[in-house]
Amino acid sequence: MKNKIAYIIIFVLSASSLLSCKKKFLEDMKSYDKYDESAFTNEVLTGYYIDRLYNYFFVNYRSPTQAETTLGSFDDSKTRLTEEIGANGTVNNYINPNKNMQLATEADAYYGGALTASIANTPYTRIRLANSLIEKIDGVGKSMSQSFRNTAKGQMYYFRALQYFYLVRAYGGIPLVLSSQQASSTDESIRIPRSTASECFAQIAKDFDSAAALLPVKWAVASTDYGRFTSAAALAMKSRVLLTAASPLFNTDWDNSGSAKWQAALDAGLKAEVALTAAGYGLYGTTAKQWGEMSYVNDNVSGGGNKEAIFAILLSTNTTSSAGYNSSWENTIRPKDHNGGGGISVPKAMLDLFPLANGARPTAANGYVDTFFFENRDPRFYRTFAFSGEKWGIKTNANKVSFFYRWRPSATGTAGYSGNNQTTSPAVVRKMSNPAADTTALAFSGTDIFEYRYAELLLNIAECYAAKGDIGNCINYLGKIRARVGIPSANNYGIGTLADKYAAIEACLYERRVELAYEGKRFWDIQRWLLYDGVSSGNPSANTCTKLGLAPINGTNRTGYYWQCITFSPTATDPVPAAEKNILIDPDASTATFNTEIAKLKTLYKNRFVMTPLDQALDRDGSTPVNILFRPNYYLSGLSSTVLSLNPWLLQTVGWMDYSGVPGTFNSAQ
Repeated sequence: MKNKIAYIIIFVLSASSLLSCKKKFLEDMKSYDKYDESAFTNEVLTGYYIDRLYNYFFVNYRSPTQAETTLGSFDDSKTRLTEEIGANGTVNNYINPNKNMQLATEADAYYGGALTASIANTPYTRIRLANSLIEKIDGVGKSMSQSFRNTAKGQMYYFRALQYFYLVRAYGGIPLVLSSQQASSTDESIRIPRSTASECFAQIAKDFDSAAALLPVKWAVASTDYGRFTSAAALAMKSRVLLTAASPLFNTDWDNSGSAKWQAALDAGLKAEVALTAAGYGLYGTTAKQWGEMSYVNDNVSGGGNKEAIFAILLSTNTTSSAGYNSSWENTIRPKDHNGGGGISVPKAMLDLFPLANGARPTAANGYVDTFFFENRDPRFYRTFAFSGEKWGIKTNANKVSFFYRWRPSATGTAGYSGNNQTTSPAVVRKMSNPAADTTALAFSGTDIFEYRYAELLLNIAECYAAKGDIGNCINYLGKIRARVGIPSANNYGIGTLADKYAAIEACLYERRVELAYEGKRFWDIQRWLLYDGVSSGNPSANTCTKLGLAPINGTNRTGYYWQCITFSPTATDPVPAAEKNILIDPDASTATFNTEIAKLKTLYKNRFVMTPLDQALDRDGSTPVNILFRPNYYLSGLSSTVLSLNPWLLQTVGWMDYSGVPGTFNSAQ
């Protein structure tokens, strides 16, 4: 089992007295009345305090497609608002055209609610805990070493910045509380109004600067501290934050190549790149094979981990819940014939998204045929998806293959599925999977989550150059991403000639969709670029979709299809002979062998299958098929009725109704 630092509440201590002390400390932290500054009198107690905050933030982060939603919980609801995963049932209210959410009672609940006697794991509780340590540790904790106090404060600045960033992404401008306060219903001095989003971003950037100044670029003892925040992560996060601030959701001047916000984001990205490169961070590997291995070679914790991982969530293979937390990803993506949860069926738009092998877009003019989606694709395609006949190893069988098709006993009979893999697509997600996964214990996978990796930093820089009209540097950075996986350099790695900054921005967003697919990033790109329909309540004239030449997501739907046998099977047995499925498509094999096996699959399809529509649409309201409709006021949620009732001085967001049903007036995107 790997060493874990922050996401575990119960630690093994060398002395029973310390364990007893810790239990009392954690018990005391449950109440505001009992909590006091004695927590910062020694390194052991302060260490527990810091680790509790890591636990508050990340304890439920078990899958890369998840995002924090409310009360410290993570789910994939944001990802399910994108093209990456079909609803496969009733669609989320945010994209349901039959819903029109405007009431405060319908607003996002992430902000939190009323304070209680026990410390609830809510955003402003976390901010209060961070503020308390920052304020007090240099006073009551002055007996502790300066280096310890520095790293303690650095982690708190990072936590505070991270929490405010999460809040701003959800709500836009929110109250900035930079000191610990005593909760009161009568003290008007703590009735802090909402700051603008620009003011919030400035404070977040300042906090990440403070964190970077106080934290090590890498922790000295990787076996115990790998996974904690670092100055490298703080610099990279500043790049992500300022890129968000420069994007159309928060920047009405986004179309100005001279916008100060784009320059600030570029400066932050370049500064992070220089510092991280000097510290040994960078793209992992030089081949597509290594790209596919990236997530599980990170398990080398004693060596400091994978150099691409700027910040990783460490997960355990331990089957005892009190000793570690497991990843849910491996079990989720593995199909039934791997003893998994059934897999994530890939919507057709994702299968048709990835470039061809030469980097060109997959269009009919470039020779792409969607029937044979598995032929001649970007090397990342074969490490992101698994399809019939493709090698997908498990612990007991390195050459395990699955098939994803169905047959019927008659025109209306109950369908059967190869390997019991009842999917809504001829392919499933396999990215970030370990080929040595134990299919008897998939629920106890220890594959870590790369919350931030070096490739994203390069993509951030490319996008800033694009927005500034520097197409040459944009292509240079996109080329680094493609060169790593072996896409030929011809025609700018298949990107071609970009006519203007809009084409360059679109190329960056496209590359992010491919490189960062299923890593929990797509919704945030859609959100900050207003890609559902090009406008938001805070920026009603953005017109981003038209300017970037992108079809709005609104009006579309996620679609799947079956590979269905062209012959019936009245005996309810698989009509495809095993001999015809003697296929092993290994993307790491020689080119000749790989192409031979691809050709065998193509022949099998021609002889046995046909593309067949699904029995039910993926996106439905009840049983009725629907198209996606994400309304302009959804990009930034209003404050909930609970928050407004407890804090009546707070203004409601434009596009939402306040507690009394009056339209909000606060432009949260400014």
